[in-house]
Amino acid sequence: MLKIYHNPRCAKSRAGLKYLQEKGLEPEIRLYLKEEFTEAELADVLMRMHKEPQEIIRTQEKIYKSDFKGKNFNREEWIKILIEYPKLIQRPIIVKDCKAVFADPVENADEIL
Repeated sequence: MLKIYHNPRCAKSRAGLKYLQEKGLEPEIRLYLKEEFTEAELADVLMRMHKEPQEIIRTQEKIYKSDFKGKNFNREEWIKILIEYPKLIQRPIIVKDCKAVFADPVENADEIL
């Protein structure tokens, strides 16, 4: 199983998908801004990445700066926030079998391919 959590409007995400395709791979493409994560799914991806929710946040986003920066939330609260505001999730995330990575830079994907 090879899956990419993809935002086609993001240059880094498009580069990650192109990198996989240039290697002859055709991942399942999950448009996570349209098909939102479930709590269990996001928790599973975090486990495969060996990351906490706070580690996958795009801290430069306006909504993060205005609503969340400097506030303390527990793991479950962060997961709910990321589901409600998926733009805050760094991208692209590539999942293969029991591992997942950020493909930024795209060569990070090689860690699990």
